[in-house]
Amino acid sequence: MTALTTAAFENARAEQAETGPFLRDLWYYAAPGAVLKHGTTKPVQMLGEPILLGRAADGAVFALRDICPHRGIPLRYGRFDGREVECCYHGWRFDTSGQCTAIPSLMPEQGFDISRIKCRSYPCREAQGNIWVYFGRGRRATQPDALPLPPQVAGFDGLRPQVYIHEPFPCDADHAAFGLMDPTHAAFVHTSRWWKRSARTLRPKEKSFEPAPLGWRMTRHRLPPENRAYRILGRNVTTEITYSLPGIRIERIEGERHRAVSLTAITPVNERETEVHQCLYWSVPWMAPLRPLAKRLARIFLNQDKRVVVLQQEGLAHDPTLMLIDDADTQAKWFARCKREYLRAQADDRPFQNPVKPCTLRWHS
Repeated sequence: MTALTTAAFENARAEQAETGPFLRDLWYYAAPGAVLKHGTTKPVQMLGEPILLGRAADGAVFALRDICPHRGIPLRYGRFDGREVECCYHGWRFDTSGQCTAIPSLMPEQGFDISRIKCRSYPCREAQGNIWVYFGRGRRATQPDALPLPPQVAGFDGLRPQVYIHEPFPCDADHAAFGLMDPTHAAFVHTSRWWKRSARTLRPKEKSFEPAPLGWRMTRHRLPPENRAYRILGRNVTTEITYSLPGIRIERIEGERHRAVSLTAITPVNERETEVHQCLYWSVPWMAPLRPLAKRLARIFLNQDKRVVVLQQEGLAHDPTLMLIDDADTQAKWFARCKREYLRAQADDRPFQNPVKPCTLRWHS
């Protein structure tokens, strides 16, 4: 059994020093599509940047930097008519691509070329009821047509999630991500009258893993029969879980009759705050009336994780030396190594070479 201190994470973060504290050239979850009606906007903060999300009159989503390039006032205080955002300070207007379309104070004879004025825009896509914003660098930041597709779940094309929840976590994105891939905390954190009452009985677990794009996958395996909640999916229920940069967890549960998918996305608000989004999809038609119950249970689980993070900040404030052990914390090590390789690949302008190798991990939980 070996241990790894925070040095691995510090090395990965050191390599981010020149590029900023966040990974780039990746999609980040911004908001559920349902929060944006036609002709409306929504301000959010992502990766330390103020973003104005919007949905045009034709239904297309967009994302602009929420700062007017004229005098710096946030654009969210202005008006949006479904086609253009108007600044509340001097009435400058911008279309959904960020191009300036009007400066009311200009006189006709002044001949100022407003086509030179732009508000920064970000590639923005809506997929399966979720709005994603792409934070690029260099050429990819200016060539949105060449971007990869945003994260999606197979088998639910064109559908919105039946349940969506989110919670702000008072921690950086790394610590939020570690919680997603931690296989041993559930018996101690996710206890309740209707679930696991205590951690007195731990069972040995053995799972196989393999590399996946920008991360790894817990290979498909059968769920134990004592998980009665999954019986609604039919017999022989199996699951697989995929983790990928910058902080995406997708669990696919399938039975002989139905399937369910959980998509969890971590979005840094800034260096000390993180938004955790969770979307649930299922193919069981008669479960529609149970959506409020499913949402409540999902929120209970997420709030249990949040509570531990809040308590953890008291200890982290003293900058302690942390340890990761095999095999329970191996996935956290993989996350740090994937980040480090991703940054090196960007610096060298080469493809990402996944450091994760197929293996089997064992632990008690």
